[in-house]
Amino acid sequence: MSLISPAARDALQEWLDHQKSLKGSAENTVTAYAGDVTEFLAFITGHKGESQGLGALSKITISDMRAWMANSRGAGVGPRSLARKLSAVKVFYRWLAAREGFEPTAVLLTRSPKFTKKLPRPLAIDAARDMIETVEMQSLEPWVAARDAAVVTLLWGCGLRISEALGLKGIDAPLPQVMRITGKGGKERIVPVVDAARAAVDAYVKACPHILTNDGPLFRGVRGGVLSPRAIQKAMASARMQLGLPATATPHALRHSFATHLLNAGGDLRTIQELLGHASLSTTQAYTAIDTARLLDVYDNAHPKA
Repeated sequence: MSLISPAARDALQEWLDHQKSLKGSAENTVTAYAGDVTEFLAFITGHKGESQGLGALSKITISDMRAWMANSRGAGVGPRSLARKLSAVKVFYRWLAAREGFEPTAVLLTRSPKFTKKLPRPLAIDAARDMIETVEMQSLEPWVAARDAAVVTLLWGCGLRISEALGLKGIDAPLPQVMRITGKGGKERIVPVVDAARAAVDAYVKACPHILTNDGPLFRGVRGGVLSPRAIQKAMASARMQLGLPATATPHALRHSFATHLLNAGGDLRTIQELLGHASLSTTQAYTAIDTARLLDVYDNAHPKA
């Protein structure tokens, strides 16, 4: 933050603290916010040729915003990433304008770059099963094979994010029939644990050569430290190549698959929303990649007939 004025730096830190403590934003979100807004403020300082205090920041113009976006695109920032950065800047400016008493019109009216939203691509049920079996074959170490299979089974069987699965502690094993999971923004939800997931975790715990303490991570790396998401991503990448699956067959795709397979089996959107921990039902609808006919069918079956 060396290029940013002390006043702007202090305001940014105060806003980040506000996001974390009062808004309940997740740590990853706050970190992304910090990076995005810092980059913006640093650009404005260079663009204007002098340190920008709060008074100067309140006078940002449409031309300034266009210059920042053009510079970002020239640096190789894609439209999706730029839209995220602009969103962070707008959230910061709304807060700053309310605190300092100015109109952030130029910032808020800046249009986000257009990009095609990619719908998640769930795996077919047979492909998801094959993925779990094939992931288990990627390591010559039996306990590592059991570990990777357990993690992947949790993603598909319980709809966990990979960060949630790897965030489990030793005290969580053996897994209960129902788990309390803390997700994004510190939101808690109740998740039923399928028998296959409990069995997979039990097999891993039995084979793991490292001592699993109550407050230590349940899933361990080869040397006994915290298991990196990258290890699971690499195992799945190798497995999908063997299975001939597309590059979209990622750990997160298994979470999508969990939602889609539940819906196709007759689950309702609201219940799936709760299981996934989504704040918005529209997010759940996108995760399940359902078509209009299926959605209308769900509504028709749920709506009381006259």
